[in-house]
Amino acid sequence: MKIVDAQVHLWSSGTPSGHHRKVPSFTAEELLGEMDVAGVDAAVIHPPVSWDPNSNDQAIDAARRYPNRFAILGQVPLDQPLEGQERLKHWRGLPGMLGLRYPLVLPEQSTFHVDGTMDWLWPTAERAGLPMATMAGRFLPEFRRIAERHPNLRLIIDHLGLVRSEQDDAAFANLDALLALAKFPNVAIKATGAPGYSTQPYPFRNIHDGLWRIYDAFGPHRFFWGTDITRMPCTYRQCVTMFTEELPWLSDDDLKLVMGRAICSWIGWDLSHD
Repeated sequence: MKIVDAQVHLWSSGTPSGHHRKVPSFTAEELLGEMDVAGVDAAVIHPPVSWDPNSNDQAIDAARRYPNRFAILGQVPLDQPLEGQERLKHWRGLPGMLGLRYPLVLPEQSTFHVDGTMDWLWPTAERAGLPMATMAGRFLPEFRRIAERHPNLRLIIDHLGLVRSEQDDAAFANLDALLALAKFPNVAIKATGAPGYSTQPYPFRNIHDGLWRIYDAFGPHRFFWGTDITRMPCTYRQCVTMFTEELPWLSDDDLKLVMGRAICSWIGWDLSHD
């Protein structure tokens, strides 16, 4: 079984946000070393443009040098639609570039999904066949409307769609609204950052029921394991084994999908699998 991490970051400057490691840089080689120890075969880079404006280029360089280890969901400027539309015409021609990801974490971006700034992006990505990930947990009603209006746009909800600033039961406060989105076949879930939602030690059993409910709604083809490893409260290997050894409701066949095959299929990453 190949294991593919649905979300990692690389950076070379800036101050990492939130609980991310407060280090000046995190290189492809450093990440690969950690992946090898944890038994992770490949990963999808999400450039953290919010703190390192050059991280798109760093990701492209990593994917060029390690094409069987890295793919990318990158960014073009949201407030420059003409430039963005032109760049997206050639997006998949860049090494490793398979789609888009917008966390919308900067204060000035907090209304981009409703104030018209992103209106050009949804149809452009849909026409280009570019999957898009975003931290939709804080705007699930609007995200539902986007999914309805663009049925051919493959959308990914980051970090399980939970309340990212909360832990334990409070993190699952919007679970019903999240599960309702499973009716849309163009919506998938990244099960990234799961350990960070629990205050308990490994294997974080108090969030297992919530994980099961999300998995049960979306199914193994739309539920992608991943880590966001640079802000996890446990080892990389524990992020893996939490899913491979501690969730008995994942059958062997479904585990292969959750741990890598499904994300590769969703974003069009042609990796051979066992």
